[in-house]
Amino acid sequence: MTIALQRMSLEERVGQLFVTWVHGQRADEPNPNNRKDFGVDTAAQVVEKFHPGGVIYFNNSSRDNIDTPGQIAALSNGLQRASRIPLAISTDQEMGLVTRIGPPATQFPGNMALGAGRSAKDAEQAARITAAELRAMGINQDFAPDADVNSNPANPIIGVRSYSSDPTLASELVKAQIKGYEQHMFAPGAVSATAKHFPGHGDTKDDSHTSLPVATRNLEQWREIDAPPFKAAVQAKVDSIMTAHIQMPNIDPSGEPATLSKRIITGLLREELHYDGVIVTDALGMAGVRVLHPNDAEIPILALKAGADQLLMPVDLERAINAVVAAVKSGELTEWRINQSVLRILRMKFLRGILNTKPVDENVVIGTQPSLDAAQRITDRTITAIRNDGNVLPFHPLKPLVVGTSENPAKALAGHLNATTSVTSLNPTAEQIDAAVAAAATADAVVLLTNGLYVRPAQQELLFRLQATGKPVVAVATGVPYDVAQNAPVWLATYGTTGPSMAALAKVLTGQAKPQGKLPVHVSGKYPFGHGLSW
Repeated sequence: MTIALQRMSLEERVGQLFVTWVHGQRADEPNPNNRKDFGVDTAAQVVEKFHPGGVIYFNNSSRDNIDTPGQIAALSNGLQRASRIPLAISTDQEMGLVTRIGPPATQFPGNMALGAGRSAKDAEQAARITAAELRAMGINQDFAPDADVNSNPANPIIGVRSYSSDPTLASELVKAQIKGYEQHMFAPGAVSATAKHFPGHGDTKDDSHTSLPVATRNLEQWREIDAPPFKAAVQAKVDSIMTAHIQMPNIDPSGEPATLSKRIITGLLREELHYDGVIVTDALGMAGVRVLHPNDAEIPILALKAGADQLLMPVDLERAINAVVAAVKSGELTEWRINQSVLRILRMKFLRGILNTKPVDENVVIGTQPSLDAAQRITDRTITAIRNDGNVLPFHPLKPLVVGTSENPAKALAGHLNATTSVTSLNPTAEQIDAAVAAAATADAVVLLTNGLYVRPAQQELLFRLQATGKPVVAVATGVPYDVAQNAPVWLATYGTTGPSMAALAKVLTGQAKPQGKLPVHVSGKYPFGHGLSW
């Protein structure tokens, strides 16, 4: 690794620090957005021009990299061919709410569902299968697991991405998933795991994508609540840890977001937790890191001064690289500091066999039946029964109705129950509520799938109106389980809306399986951590 470092120019070494997006589904296919963002036509040319250390894949309309497993594998091969030093190719495959690659990739429940399942073995197996499928498509770094302790029910961005509000449970599952993702040195089906978002994003009420959230923990509280999962990650020798764009004024009064705080990144993560792996920033285009620093060119420099190594998704890659190179030439940053981070990145690539990467098979097959069966078994153990007044469940209505805030989960569940559907929205309109109530009049039971009902009055009105029909109503929290604080005689929680989650829910509803999950969070004063019924 030292020899590789010595053979790189300053510009190439600085390039290694950056992880960028690219546009398009083929490495050699021109895309006008690459011309707009990078001044070149193809994704491969982005790599050739800037020598980034990594590339990240997305499945949205503006950065559309993901279609089929074979296409992803071909994109990975094309980008690796364009890079002199093998790339860390990453994505956010947390599973559950944050899943970039859908079916045929095996779909597992998200972290909070795994928290409800209480099984480190299940968590490890889910990560192991996910890692093998990612690596088969040429992806070698996963920005997972989420190590945040979701202690604030008002948190708009973490929620079900967290395993639990309990630091001990979160720590156990973080450690298990890191083991599943990374396995052992040079394991062929392993990826670099990333514990996120240090120092802990679970006690915020704002979204760092759109603002600069504040966490009011003091140092003692941080050590007790937020730090344990990251300690577990360090003990598990996680390859990388991602920073959070949050202020912690009682730990760093400077007001800098943690990503740019030397007191937090170097002081807590490097010195107190003794972490010497790769520290990767959260995306540098997010508002949380730009609110105090509208000059995007200074943000990468400040992140390096704070102690970060990988610089994720700067707004303008060329400007960011040039700013860091200029800072070295002016003496604001030293070459030693750059080399320190490059060596950590190269070491990570070495440990996961990335430096010796070979093209992956573009006829890749993922989502095999054994993997799908494992995912369903794991998911079946996560459904949590909160209330079942009058022993309504299990039930076998002749004409059930599924009312859902989105179409896909409602139709998926209806398919398992031979039910009709009425689809509303996250904030149902009066017309949508009236339509659902009218549909309930011809049904003999209703299953209502809620999502954030506890903060959405229109969903609460929908629940009230359905209950007023006199038909049995089974309410199911499909997002965070805080919905169950609302009064209803029957409450279940799935923590997600994936296909396996809806299949597992149907089994519990109809008595094919017993609910086994336990609440991984406290829900107001009504249901404590660990609450869960069975029958």
